Amino acid sequence: MIGRIRGLKRGWHERSKIEKVEFQSMAMWHAMPWLFFVSWGAVPLGVALQHQTAPLALGSTLIAVAVVQCVHVNRTLRRSLDHFLERAEPPRRDLAVSLALLVTTLGLVLALEAAHGAEPEVLTLATLFAVMPYGQSLAFSVPIRTFLVRFAVIDAATVAGAAAVGVRDGRLVGVALMIALGALVSLLSSRCGAWTLSVMWEGERAREVEARLAVAEERLRFGRDLHDVMGRNLAVIALKSELAVQLARRGRPEAVDQMVEVQRIAQESQREVREVVRGYREADLAVELAGAQGVLEAAGIDCRVSGSSAGLPVPVQSALGWVVREATTNVLRHGDAQRCDITLTIADDRTSLVVENDGVPDAPPEGRAGSGLAGLRERLAAVAGTLDFTCGDGRFRLAAEVPITRLRADHRQDGTRQDHDHHRGGTRQDHDHHRDGTRQDPDHHQDAERVTR
Repeated sequence: MIGRIRGLKRGWHERSKIEKVEFQSMAMWHAMPWLFFVSWGAVPLGVALQHQTAPLALGSTLIAVAVVQCVHVNRTLRRSLDHFLERAEPPRRDLAVSLALLVTTLGLVLALEAAHGAEPEVLTLATLFAVMPYGQSLAFSVPIRTFLVRFAVIDAATVAGAAAVGVRDGRLVGVALMIALGALVSLLSSRCGAWTLSVMWEGERAREVEARLAVAEERLRFGRDLHDVMGRNLAVIALKSELAVQLARRGRPEAVDQMVEVQRIAQESQREVREVVRGYREADLAVELAGAQGVLEAAGIDCRVSGSSAGLPVPVQSALGWVVREATTNVLRHGDAQRCDITLTIADDRTSLVVENDGVPDAPPEGRAGSGLAGLRERLAAVAGTLDFTCGDGRFRLAAEVPITRLRADHRQDGTRQDHDHHRGGTRQDHDHHRDGTRQDPDHHQDAERVTR
């Protein structure tokens, strides 16, 4: 039993927020008919029935039919809501059965009225209850205008039936008002909640579409960047390779020069591709912190971010940026967090990132320390960092530490070496470019002539 309760709690925490809202709404809609049945039907009618054979038989039958009404609306509620949310076809058969039960209930109320089997006020309350189950199903299944027209017909027919069994004057007005009130209550309690759910699901679908479009746009941008980087170089490589083949076939020594140039362009292309890929794989820590705060607050979670990433080496920012991404995903996916604190601390020799949130179930779902955290450990290991997490008392704490003294020294050395290489390479490239520029056109014509010959 305890294991089953824990399983139910785990299943509840694994639901998304909109799924929890829908579950709570469904629970309320299932309970409503029974509450109205007890307060407006069974209890008043059971107390007020005349102790005679006909009233007792009619009253007992009325209560039994009312129970069937409640059971039927509970069984068909999911299908009706799915139709409203555009997940299923309209439940026409369910509505026909619900209408037949409504007609039967109203007929029994009028029969009790004709037999003087209960107080008029009690029968008026029974009339008010009778329309609620049908009104609840109808509110989910048809447009509001159709709902109002149908209940106008039901109201007129019930008033006519009440007049036929001897109800007069103000009581006829009361019967008409009770049916209108029951219809209005069922319409507002059902339709408003269903409309809210529809808007929430539409927003969820819009976010999914937006995410897919963002991925598609990123792919297009990545393809465009690769095309810009590689397109020209590959075209030059193809041209010079063809030229080298033609020269080699003729035994010309210039073929070696052309292949050396092809090798140089290929190495340059390889370096440019690495830079493009590195730019996509490295995460900017400041951007990730701001993004995490925005996403969590949009999900209704109070998120506090403290600390600045200024001055951290790029590899450290990239590794910690991935930690922020994974931690944010865990907060949204697991538990029901209300608050999340992200703290970045930079000391002289190391930096630490701590992400702590509440709303964690007592038994964390499987995979909490799975591939996501294993992948983070691998990324942090590349910069000599460590990762640790604790879970208890409804809180989850993820801590990452990275030494930065050696990384800063390596970064400065790499920067100095890169500047020196860049300056030396730039001077050589400028000289080569100037020399190539002076001979580019003649060489191009000469190469074209060689291929032609």
